[in-house]
Amino acid sequence: MSRRDFSVVICVYTEERWEDILAAVRSVREQSLPAEEILLVVDHNRALLERLSEEYGDSSEVRVLANAGPRGLSAGRNTGIAASRGGFVAFLDDDAVAERDWLRHFGKGYDDPGVMAVGGRTLPSWASGRRPAWFPEEFDWVVGCTYRGLPPGTVRVRNVLGGNASFRRTAFDAAGGFATGIGRGGDRRPLGGEEAELCIRLTRALPGAVLLIDDRAVIHHKVPAPRERFGYFRTRTYAEGLSKALVSRSVGAARGLESERRYTARVLPAGVLRGLRDGLLGRPGGAGRAGAIVTGVLAAAAGYAVGSVRARRDGTSFAVPGARPTAVVGEEVR
Repeated sequence: MSRRDFSVVICVYTEERWEDILAAVRSVREQSLPAEEILLVVDHNRALLERLSEEYGDSSEVRVLANAGPRGLSAGRNTGIAASRGGFVAFLDDDAVAERDWLRHFGKGYDDPGVMAVGGRTLPSWASGRRPAWFPEEFDWVVGCTYRGLPPGTVRVRNVLGGNASFRRTAFDAAGGFATGIGRGGDRRPLGGEEAELCIRLTRALPGAVLLIDDRAVIHHKVPAPRERFGYFRTRTYAEGLSKALVSRSVGAARGLESERRYTARVLPAGVLRGLRDGLLGRPGGAGRAGAIVTGVLAAAAGYAVGSVRARRDGTSFAVPGARPTAVVGEEVR
């Protein structure tokens, strides 16, 4: 593997995260394995596009692009894929910072030619300074982080998590890019699931493909104060149900819910029992965590039911860019 063979894509959309964006870029620039390039893809925000272009106009390693597709994270990532030059494409959230060996650990995974994707471990950085007592670790995916129930070490998985992930470029040649119509778009509902849909499509296109999570590839993801509240937790779990309905429509319920069934049957009951035990022992937040797990399951199930009905009624379809995206990649400003 070349020392500089990673293209790192960071999708951005709001000036409210200005300092977070600068911190994310800085963390990539300080990697022990230098990146080939950093691509900042701006989602339909001209003011932010111009401000970032001015900030990085003299940089040879940072390129600023406009999202060439419809508003949303999937199209932004596809824009980055199409513009990238590296043999591997890594994705970092715009409100996260990567530890110094993040790319190095990703790179080690690709020593095996069968590995097509490597993800990492995402740790929450709570705005309040600590985890809310009621917030169960089993639901850290609600705030974009690695959750309790994933095995430690370097393990094979169905899908990586998009805010801390990398792919071999040939993965996109085989499976195309991220589907638009799944995941976060122009509305305010916190949908997701686009990386799971892509990974399932990838293993269908390449049945021998190996997808890994290496928990040494660590990033720290900022959790703003509004996302520490129970109202966001309930909204996000409901939206995840909606997203799973879309993913299942795209790839089938057997694959679309394969990991979720194990998680619901094994990890969550253990979490409820743990919370109840902590409550009986007088430990802070125990009963609240048990209640949050039950609420999260019910909200996700309700979202899935509603999403399934809507998908059947509306005949929902998704746009999936073809192999090796070649569309115009938007405006690049130097």
